[in-house]
Amino acid sequence: MKIKLHTKIFIGLVLGIFAGLVFREKVLVIEPVGTVFLNLITMIVVPLVFVSLMLGTASLGDIKKLGRIGAKTSVYFVITTIIAICVGLSLANVVKPGEGLPDNVQAQLLENYETRAQDGIKRMEEKPSIIEILVNIVPSNPVKAFIDGNMLQIIFMAILFGIVLTLIPKEKSGFLVKMLDALNDIFIQVVHIVMKIAPYGVLALSASVIGRFGVDILFTLLKYCIVVIGGLILYGITFNSLSVSLLGRMNPLIFFRAAKEAIIIAFSTSSSMATLPVAMESVEHIGVKREYSSFVIPLGSTVNMDGTALYQGVSAVFIAQIYGINLGLTGQVMIVLMAVMASIGAAGVPMAGIIALALVLKQLGIPLEGIALILGVERLLDMVRTCVNVVGNMACSVVIQELEEKTHKRKA
Repeated sequence: MKIKLHTKIFIGLVLGIFAGLVFREKVLVIEPVGTVFLNLITMIVVPLVFVSLMLGTASLGDIKKLGRIGAKTSVYFVITTIIAICVGLSLANVVKPGEGLPDNVQAQLLENYETRAQDGIKRMEEKPSIIEILVNIVPSNPVKAFIDGNMLQIIFMAILFGIVLTLIPKEKSGFLVKMLDALNDIFIQVVHIVMKIAPYGVLALSASVIGRFGVDILFTLLKYCIVVIGGLILYGITFNSLSVSLLGRMNPLIFFRAAKEAIIIAFSTSSSMATLPVAMESVEHIGVKREYSSFVIPLGSTVNMDGTALYQGVSAVFIAQIYGINLGLTGQVMIVLMAVMASIGAAGVPMAGIIALALVLKQLGIPLEGIALILGVERLLDMVRTCVNVVGNMACSVVIQELEEKTHKRKA
């Protein structure tokens, strides 16, 4: 009996966790295998995003349709982000994970992770303002945008060039559209080849994470972890199921069955960008047309961070409770607003959520050193919230297609 790829990947994940628990630091010797796998996936992301998004935009063939899809996608992302933050804040206020942590545990966490917290704070202080982010979306040097992997600039160029392709005569644009389609197929085929080694890459990545950080810190911050992970699972399954079934007219079981491979890759790499090729192909297998998947999912991987937003809400309240700071209603409304803004343009790479969290804490006047308290479990939480981010993007593509198909039928 032939074992399916997602089963092999899951086996690799379980074996990796087991190896990390048994061999601890010794298992780091196989970490390069995971790094190579991650590099191979990351290698294909920039050209795939550019080509697929440009092709998806051009395939729409109608500027008005592009505007509708862009508007619907943006509204969907903002609403889901706000809902995710509210779920996190509600759980944090009910469970109060920051109360009752012993003083000696707080001191130990601060001592162990203060250096890393300072690094995160320094990076946050270098983060450009919202206005600068919006201005910098337009690249002054397109080549540099590709070299630096600046996803917002790459997405801007892809959409712009895709729009232009719809404005020029088809006899001139047809050749380029066909070439883009062929390039897209080439990049997808590269992904298929890379996925052959996915089980080994996932094994190495998960083993190195457990081997480096261990599970001792989990018991210390168990209450906080339960709130964050419980909230992510609750939101990820419940909201996306309702969204897919009510708005997307699709059976949630079919959707989540198709999302299995993408979820496992997201969990092991902690990168929504690295998961992008697998996520796009997964939704296409359940009937989402490429013109929608190639537009919505790459865009969502850059600007839609539901899981990260929920994590920021819980973490901000958790750190405030530890320091005895009462945020009140005004402070928590500020968390919602800041977390939405911080999620826009957040890099789809590991640890990006820490920088965004620092921005939220600074605005609220919560000691930034409190980040040190959660860094011990940050990697685990990053793995889980990335899964929610990826599933949210995939669900959005299902919903947008259904809404657009309805619009098309009404006009017909």
